[in-house]
Amino acid sequence: MRRIGLYVQLARVHQYVKNGFVCLPLLFGYKLGDVQALEQTGLAFLVFCLTASSVYVINDLWDVEEDRQHPVKRHRPLAAGELLPAQAARFMVLLLATAVVLTVVFLPIIFLVILCSYLVLNLAYTFLLKHLAVVDVVCIAIGFVLRVYAGGVTAGVPISHWIVALTFLLALFLAFGKRRDDLLQADGGNNARKSLDGYNLEFVGLAMGVMAAVIIVAYLLYTLSPGTMAKHGSDQLYLSAFWVILGLLRYFQITVVEERSGSPTKILIQDAFLQVTIILWFLSFFLLHYFAIRAEGGV
Repeated sequence: MRRIGLYVQLARVHQYVKNGFVCLPLLFGYKLGDVQALEQTGLAFLVFCLTASSVYVINDLWDVEEDRQHPVKRHRPLAAGELLPAQAARFMVLLLATAVVLTVVFLPIIFLVILCSYLVLNLAYTFLLKHLAVVDVVCIAIGFVLRVYAGGVTAGVPISHWIVALTFLLALFLAFGKRRDDLLQADGGNNARKSLDGYNLEFVGLAMGVMAAVIIVAYLLYTLSPGTMAKHGSDQLYLSAFWVILGLLRYFQITVVEERSGSPTKILIQDAFLQVTIILWFLSFFLLHYFAIRAEGGV
């Protein structure tokens, strides 16, 4: 059981929350009642989880010496010497091979193209791009956009420019929050990324503020656009922006006041305030749609 736990830790299962973006087209395309779309999206989620884990293993193999100097990363299975590089390599091959087989057998060919793009992007990030300031956070944001496109392909839902823009902006916001935590770690004398030479706390704070402002404006424009109102059957969706603003402010509080934005996924898993805010946003969005449809049907 101990060995299984090490492989789970190596795969960074807690990071699978990120792959939830694959499910967004299914939700906003109102296809939860479509069994085939559910099955395809669920399979796409699994494939992205396997692929992401394989990339994490490659990253740990590549950075093992640096990780041993880091106060947190030194506890990872490879850095701590609890797993051998050969064992990690075999695990990586198994993960990636399973993902490819599932994709080729069960998913559309265009999904394979998106998955390969995601894999190439992450390998480039691991070996080079993560050391380039600004480029590193843009790569992270593109990875989230690719997840959304993959979900659209499997669910059979066209991806609008709004969801692409909002996904990209939100991912940039979270990535800059992560870089702020990296800077604080570096100030504490801990081993840091090379890309941090291109950042400082003032720049990252300003970048987060800009991203948050643009996210709010873009979200309001999205909810008030004629296409969105026609698709969702409501002209009141802008009211759900309250929860978007509240969620962004809470994340700012976590980042600037509490100084614990090192792992956005762990924050989401552990922070009850954010969880409730996201749930209420979902409920408000879909209830506004539901009541608008009911009102239209009653006329």
